Amino acid sequence: MPDRQVLAAILFVLRTGCQWKALDATDLGSGSTAHRRFQEWVKAGLFYRLWRVAARRYDEVQGLDWRWLSVDGCLTKAPLSRSEVVGRNPTDRGKQGVKRSLLVDGKGMPLALAVGPANRNDHLLLAETLDGLVARRPSRAALVQHLCLDLGYDDAGSRREAAQRGYVSHIRSGGGVRMRQHQARRWVVERTHAWLNRFRRLLIRWERKVANYEALLHLACSLICWRAAQVGTAAGARG
Repeated sequence: MPDRQVLAAILFVLRTGCQWKALDATDLGSGSTAHRRFQEWVKAGLFYRLWRVAARRYDEVQGLDWRWLSVDGCLTKAPLSRSEVVGRNPTDRGKQGVKRSLLVDGKGMPLALAVGPANRNDHLLLAETLDGLVARRPSRAALVQHLCLDLGYDDAGSRREAAQRGYVSHIRSGGGVRMRQHQARRWVVERTHAWLNRFRRLLIRWERKVANYEALLHLACSLICWRAAQVGTAAGARG
């Protein structure tokens, strides 16, 4: 199968959520061949590099907003209990689940993510998330960078991890009421999680290998960044 045809098959699985063998009923080629090539590309780190290229392209066209970053976690189902990095989901009657921790810029472009069991607290994935940037971060002296977090990160450890990396953390404390004079900024990460969930293969984790699951997440993030860059390019051409 040509590489372009294999990539089309992988995108079809990512978007529709179908099984790999279901590709046999389409004109995209053999499902087993597409899955074998997919795993070869995962081992080569292709999808992570695609995400880096797409984020760099978006930064050139639109410009990443490093002033206000946001981090949040999202729980999804993982019914294959023998899979790697799964845990009992406390919000789904203890069924097996997985958590993805996502870092976005001020406009919601995904910049880093980490995957852990569903029963792992958000703040325990914060350091790994902050250290997984796919784009070059501006120097701390050139720009003050704020980090918006929710109640799940309201502890001394999260503040320490953010401060060690030069971020000014903004954490909504328990029982606190958001002041009206402060603009809501953390909603962009929740919107990006919703964008990722539109790729139906990510709604439920069927991949037994965590590397395969992360590769699909990287591919989805690259598509989000690339599409946003294309919109910016089209707008610039019309201007």
